[in-house]
Amino acid sequence: MTKCLPAFALLVGCGGAFPGNTGDAVATYARIAEASYADSIASAEALNTALTALVSTPSEDTLTAARAAWLDSREPYLQTEVFRFYDGPIDHPTDGPEGLLNAWPLDENYIDYVDGDPDAGYVNGDGTIDGLTLEGRNEVGGEKNIATGYHAIEFLLWGQDTSATGPGNRPFTDYVTDGSGTAANQQRRGTYLTVSGDLVVQHLGQVHDAWAEGADYRTGFEADTEGSFEDILTGMIVLAGFETGGERLQASLDAGDQEEEHSCFSDNTHRDMVQDVQGIDNVWNGTYGPVDGTGIKDVVEKKNADLASEIDAKIQESLDNANALQPPYDQEIAPGSVGNARVQALVTSLRDTEALLSEAFAAFELAPEIPTE
Repeated sequence: MTKCLPAFALLVGCGGAFPGNTGDAVATYARIAEASYADSIASAEALNTALTALVSTPSEDTLTAARAAWLDSREPYLQTEVFRFYDGPIDHPTDGPEGLLNAWPLDENYIDYVDGDPDAGYVNGDGTIDGLTLEGRNEVGGEKNIATGYHAIEFLLWGQDTSATGPGNRPFTDYVTDGSGTAANQQRRGTYLTVSGDLVVQHLGQVHDAWAEGADYRTGFEADTEGSFEDILTGMIVLAGFETGGERLQASLDAGDQEEEHSCFSDNTHRDMVQDVQGIDNVWNGTYGPVDGTGIKDVVEKKNADLASEIDAKIQESLDNANALQPPYDQEIAPGSVGNARVQALVTSLRDTEALLSEAFAAFELAPEIPTE
């Protein structure tokens, strides 16, 4: 470890000072954010095209293609969740669209029919279906009343998951409008689906624009080196422990209920966990796709090389544990299942990651604000 002397304090980051490479790490983070959201938009546009094809020509093939596009769209988006939890563009309390993009859990009967209630949901009503209306309905009357976003689309593609061995199995005929379709209001269902797809692209574009080079938000973010470094670590800490380790994994493990899993309709929850941890790893190492720059790891190493090494190993352990999860996730959390140990190992490694990143926070004389509920 570097021994601190007054002449070196600002260079190596002793006490509360920040190392000279902090600005480089903040700039790399902004580049990763912009690239991650650009990829999310591209995959959301591909999803939107597939949704339009399903609605215009319903068939087993177009439904399968739309489901595959939804799964593909989740891969880059989930890696952006590390940019949350400090009131940035994605979850700013005034206009951040996160709650319109990825809110969960979702009460299915707020949107469409469910087992035992064929008339449930807005699809089976007579209200207007357009972007402003669906946005306005999101979380009205309860936080589970989700009307928009990835999980609304997921439900409209897969339907309820009532199987112990696979995902939901909504038939493509739910979108057939020639009189031979299944379930009522096929045209409204199709409109709801395509409008939801449009909104995902729109909301992602809003966030991407804020991170674009030269945008006011990004310019200010890069200029405020120390404040932004604090925000970056906050996002990593909260995503690792409170959100992924706690709200998503521990809560579902404790409940042992498939309704508690993050992507319960498609049985894609195992990939959610992998990509959330991958997002942390991206920021830690300063790499994503074509971006390869100064990572948060490089800054922490200047402050405490031993601690940086511990964090590095723990993030990799968490990534390995996430990749070890076996689909479907609802069987991993089933009471008495052998998968419980795999889920618990991931929870433990993420909580350890949270603790070590918090030590890094303290090394810079910062104090994270960790949610408690």
